[in-house]
Amino acid sequence: MEQKQIADITNAFPSFATIPADEWLRSGVSVERFFPQLAMQEGHLFSHAAFVLRGTVRIHKISESGREVTLYRVKRGGVCVIMMASILGETGYQASAEIEENTEILLLSVERFKEWMDLYKPLRQFVYQTMMKRMISVTTLVEDIAFKPINARIAQFLLSRTSHSCTTLVMTHDAIAIELGTAREVVSRTLKEFEAVGWLQLGRGRITAIQRADIEQKFGL
Repeated sequence: MEQKQIADITNAFPSFATIPADEWLRSGVSVERFFPQLAMQEGHLFSHAAFVLRGTVRIHKISESGREVTLYRVKRGGVCVIMMASILGETGYQASAEIEENTEILLLSVERFKEWMDLYKPLRQFVYQTMMKRMISVTTLVEDIAFKPINARIAQFLLSRTSHSCTTLVMTHDAIAIELGTAREVVSRTLKEFEAVGWLQLGRGRITAIQRADIEQKFGL
């Protein structure tokens, strides 16, 4: 592995800065490029730990009924904590991973990853801190799904994906439903209700003229 490549890795993951230069030349360490695709399905047993250097990987869960919900996305400098838990616990993957855009990933063989986890404290701290932060975000997602009204969740989603300077969201109702873990019909019905009171305008594959102030006031967001 070239020095420039190592520098890019440590820039994205400062916890790797303490890894000696000769360690990067050992087997089981590589940087690979991937194109958009379904990368991992539930039950997968990992042979490598993946660290995202650029691009985006969507982590999602599919219920027995076929309903899908996005748990989180992993971007530069991030890892999938469910993957980490699967590797450390030596169990099958409890989610699915989809590469959404051209993505570059540092791959460490499970053997090398566990060895480095034992030897280098900064890496170990990074993994456990990331797991804790992500656990909190997923817990919040589960609470929202269980307890927050769907119209409030959709309103919050619209606000999170737009701004005062850009009040258009290019996204299908199907895609919104997947993000929120609900049915497309529920999303469509709620958006039509929002349109009826003048909070937005619906178009093919897009939502325009989103009235952020009105939505914020109505839902206290």
